Amino acid sequence: MGKANRERRRKKEKARKRASSGRSGSGFFTDDSSTWSVGGSGFTAPPPTQWDQALALLSEIVTCFDHTDDKTMARMMTKLTAQEPPVWRHTVERVLLHAFTATIETLWHSGWQPADLLRVAARRLKPPHDRLLRALMAAELARYASPTIDPHWHAQLAAGDVRVWWPAEETAVQACGRRHPGGRADFVAVAVELLRTLSFLPALEMFGPVPGTAPPVTARPTTAVDDRILTRVRALLAKAESTPYPAEAETFTAGAQALMARHSIDYALLAATGQAPSDEPTGRRIGVDNPYEAPKATLLDAVASANHCRVVWSKDWGFATVVGFPNDLDTVEVMFTSLLVQAITAMTRAGSRSDGAGRSRTRSFRQSFLLSYAARIRERLTETTREQTDAAVAEEGGSRLLPILASRTAAVDDATETLFPKTVPTSVGTAWDQEGWSVGRAAADLAALNPAEELRARG
Repeated sequence: MGKANRERRRKKEKARKRASSGRSGSGFFTDDSSTWSVGGSGFTAPPPTQWDQALALLSEIVTCFDHTDDKTMARMMTKLTAQEPPVWRHTVERVLLHAFTATIETLWHSGWQPADLLRVAARRLKPPHDRLLRALMAAELARYASPTIDPHWHAQLAAGDVRVWWPAEETAVQACGRRHPGGRADFVAVAVELLRTLSFLPALEMFGPVPGTAPPVTARPTTAVDDRILTRVRALLAKAESTPYPAEAETFTAGAQALMARHSIDYALLAATGQAPSDEPTGRRIGVDNPYEAPKATLLDAVASANHCRVVWSKDWGFATVVGFPNDLDTVEVMFTSLLVQAITAMTRAGSRSDGAGRSRTRSFRQSFLLSYAARIRERLTETTREQTDAAVAEEGGSRLLPILASRTAAVDDATETLFPKTVPTSVGTAWDQEGWSVGRAAADLAALNPAEELRARG
């Protein structure tokens, strides 16, 4: 018993020393304005300010969470959430904002993007954490001029409803704290849990500039064309998602893939001949959410493979990274989003299932449905891309296309190996429900992706 107590005290002291050294995951527990260090013999350190006290207390709570007994943790949280005096409450709010600002800024420089953090909050935390995170990200990004933030980030912020909604006289922490239904103590607990989660996130691959460093948007010869094509593709896919008629969905979806496949071919030729700016493979993270995340990742891989990209699935974080040339990444993102909507719609329409004993087999049915759907979509997308490639090769001067495409494929493979040197093949499970497999394949046939003359006539 005595030995166990000594070991517990040893671990606690070790954790406290680590906290006082400021070596947290984010490094936010340092403050240039503090006066803790003293130089010269005969001098004593000045008494800590309330800022110092609150910062040290927050540091210990966050970094020692796993190494401190419940009573000690409760005592520290009680002190941090004290109602009086008012100046202490304001100091704690300022310290929390300081810690979050530094942590989120560090995460931007570690490869994380807004959509990535929102996925973490959705998977690992609760709605109050999510609301606070959105406000904190909005506050942090408001420090930068809008043109210096990457356009992809602006799209993520809009999709996640990340915006400044509170009055100028309040900070994000104050605004969320005032509106938190559980009271001050519960809000501080939510903030500490969120801060701890963010502080120990690992570094990710860096794609694109961090906020404040995005270069000015310059006009490119192909930008307007790209935008027009993407607009047409999104319109076609929206019609495929909304129509109740399978034949129309087939036509619309087929045309979207054919249009993007041909655009990718044309752009590759222009880049190879110097008529379009040369680019390099990069990555883009796309969410892959539960339920049925493995079949969804399989569908994403099917779309990516048919469009000259590769996929690395990060299951624990709820996303997959697609590596490819920027134009192809656009294709993968819009096609996957639409095909997933069509798949979920068809799967839901198929209803639930039960066995002869009345036991539910809906999950196995849907798992098999989506795996079959992904397998069939892979066949159809690959066929459409091959048809467009063959047609381009048959045109005058098309003989140089195949070496160009092979070179771009090799560049994507090299980039993937560089970004992810330790990837391993992943099993996505098997399809054991025969009916689910058959119905899923039939649904994929209804979303078949053969180019059609009717689509060309529609423009």
